[in-house]
Amino acid sequence: QVQLVESGGGLVQAGGSLRLSCAASGSIVTIASMGWYRQAPGKQRELVAVMPSGGSTKYADSVKGRFTISRDMAKNTVSLQMNRLQPEDTAVYYCNVDSYYRDAVVLRRAVSWGQGTQVTVSS
Repeated sequence: QVQLVESGGGLVQAGGSLRLSCAASGSIVTIASMGWYRQAPGKQRELVAVMPSGGSTKYADSVKGRFTISRDMAKNTVSLQMNRLQPEDTAVYYCNVDSYYRDAVVLRRAVSWGQGTQVTVSS
């Protein structure tokens, strides 16, 4: 199986910055993509940013130019640098990893979610 541990988040004033990090562990053979989603109260979970291993990075329009996703492929970690935060960025942020892991002699795919970390931006 694959385990994700998130860190970062917290309370910040509008215009401030926060950094989220997520580390993936387990019998990972390869990672297809790593990314971040968020869910605000009363709303559906939405994509914030995703970095596929073999493709282009994608950002939600609402965060382009303010947020930056980065990966350390050697350490299986992904980070999200969030600048110029706005109250509408307030949400629980979830790390997401699409990977293949070894289960005995079988290779299995896992789409894993972090536990979620709260980001609150005050106006």
